Amino acid sequence: MGIEVDFSLPAERVIRSLNQIIEWRGKPKRIRSDNGPEYISHLLKNWAEQQSIELAYIQPGNPQQNAYIERYNRTVRYEWLACDNIESLAEVQETATQWLWTYNNERPHMGLGGITPKQKLALHP
Repeated sequence: MGIEVDFSLPAERVIRSLNQIIEWRGKPKRIRSDNGPEYISHLLKNWAEQQSIELAYIQPGNPQQNAYIERYNRTVRYEWLACDNIESLAEVQETATQWLWTYNNERPHMGLGGITPKQKLALHP
């Protein structure tokens, strides 16, 4: 739903991105994440509580508990991040934004029965 690129993503930036995604797609009941500092911060915990969103953390050292995002991260790395000669963070963000649009709007996903996420969303809004 979104890709933010930087050397570090503080909780404030994560919250800003989540607010934007909520505005576009609606509020989730739960957000599953690893135990990175941006996800265990008091700022994010307070934000989630105010939004009535449960934060569900995977157990440390068990990325398979968040297998969907681990698979997505692998796809990002192998499909474009490791393949492009990137000059700046702005270029990475632009490439990421373009790739995400293609990933959601043009690329069929076998896990969705060979349709795009956009088509899946249209079937089940």
